[in-house]
Amino acid sequence: MKTQVAIIGAGPSGLLLGHLLHLQGIDTVILEAKSPDYVLGRIRAGVLEQGTVDLLREAGVAARMEREGQVHEGVAFSFGGRQERIDLKALSGGKTVMVYGQTEVTRDLMEARRAAGGVSIYEAQDVALHDFYSDRPRVTFARDGQTIQLECDYIAGCDGFHGISRRSAPADRIRTFERVYPFGWLGVLSRTPPVAHELIYANHERGFALCSMRSEQLSRYYVQCSLDDKVDDWSDQRFWDELRARLPQATAAALVTGPSIEKSIAPLRSFVAEPMQFGRLFLVGDAAHIVPPTGAKGLNLAASDVHALYHILRRTLLHGRTDLVARYSEICLRRIWKAERFSWWMTSVLHKFSEDGFSQRMQLAELDYYTGSEAGRTTIAENYVGLPYEAIE
Repeated sequence: MKTQVAIIGAGPSGLLLGHLLHLQGIDTVILEAKSPDYVLGRIRAGVLEQGTVDLLREAGVAARMEREGQVHEGVAFSFGGRQERIDLKALSGGKTVMVYGQTEVTRDLMEARRAAGGVSIYEAQDVALHDFYSDRPRVTFARDGQTIQLECDYIAGCDGFHGISRRSAPADRIRTFERVYPFGWLGVLSRTPPVAHELIYANHERGFALCSMRSEQLSRYYVQCSLDDKVDDWSDQRFWDELRARLPQATAAALVTGPSIEKSIAPLRSFVAEPMQFGRLFLVGDAAHIVPPTGAKGLNLAASDVHALYHILRRTLLHGRTDLVARYSEICLRRIWKAERFSWWMTSVLHKFSEDGFSQRMQLAELDYYTGSEAGRTTIAENYVGLPYEAIE
């Protein structure tokens, strides 16, 4: 088999990159270790930055998002018994965020690739990357008991934190940076109307809480929990009681509860691998970086990587601009570290790290300052809606 770009991973970043390149007439093959149903079964974030929304529109896959997604012009912070709203649209020059589940983004991209006749090979086993420091890289994989070789010009590693792409990079050429947080998020999905029409991030002496949603009748709630906790430790009643305790009284009184559809505990970490390019192998999205979910930057950072790589490959393969290829890491990492900083800041000021009263008072002072200052509110808004993508000329 031959293609111009081999894409490892059929999550949203791999599918979006493949579809954007397809629209430019660039041939791609996507290899995915799991089945389509497994990929669609992943429950992930649902807040899309303005840049991600614009990129989905550019790819021509935004029709259902426009119909079913919810545009949010603000976000709220609850702390010290009060709630403060950040007017995202007014403070960021008209930008907003879109609430639309990552699962739905993936479904839309899968359907678009299928309609376009793109090649996606699911349940590809024993994927291995070869010769990516040469001008003839290749990928091997097993399917139906046979080993198949895929020759290509470039490889895009979009296969997540545990995928083969980053593990294929030479150990002496990659450096990683990581912070693991000492708590997790217990998340509950319920078929109930959201408690508010915009997200609420709560700092409370009992721990962090988040009120989010997937639609007008599908809510997603989170509470900070111990890493030692198990899902079975948390009955629905215990979860709702704890969530109410961490919310302002008026918000707690308006909370509509119901049976959980899905319940899970997620650990939190910050992680960055440098560089993100090894010869003709590029790391994209979670293969190169992880952010804690505070601030909803995971999928959005992957989209910004896709934006950069798409424009670089388009100019390289269609116009011979080989000088751009070496700039991929530096372009992406400038934005990644700023998003890592914002996610780290959000995590630092909203979660309970200890019983230390001084640290808790410092968190409240930080939130009071940022929400009470126009400069502070603007900083939150600019980062929350997403920093601009770097132009690639």
